Amino acid sequence: MSDYKIKESGLARLLPAFKFSVQGIKRGLKDESAFRLELWLLLAAVILAPVVSKSLFEWLLLIAVVVLILIVELINSAIEAVVDRIGTEFHDLSGAAKDYGSAAVLFSSLLAALTWLTVLAKHLLF
Repeated sequence: MSDYKIKESGLARLLPAFKFSVQGIKRGLKDESAFRLELWLLLAAVILAPVVSKSLFEWLLLIAVVVLILIVELINSAIEAVVDRIGTEFHDLSGAAKDYGSAAVLFSSLLAALTWLTVLAKHLLF
């Protein structure tokens, strides 16, 4: 396990912070099946977005909503890790924290689906 305290300041802290971010991505790939699935979804979005979109803005929007799912999934995983670190016994607040994180993932997924459907419908119907 590495030392998570960054002692540098200013620009000197960017490299250690970047290393910790890469560690988080690696851990997400290793430990979180939902994160791996959502990365596949991002790959599909990157392939399909240029076909579906008719402007740079639409392309960016279609990619951004899928990236948002990944961001929210990582935050949800962080919440779950902290709750699990605190203890294994059931507590209503621990359950609530996990439920809130899960609900956030659901809302980001619904937003992505609505965005993709709206762009698709716009081009198919008009």
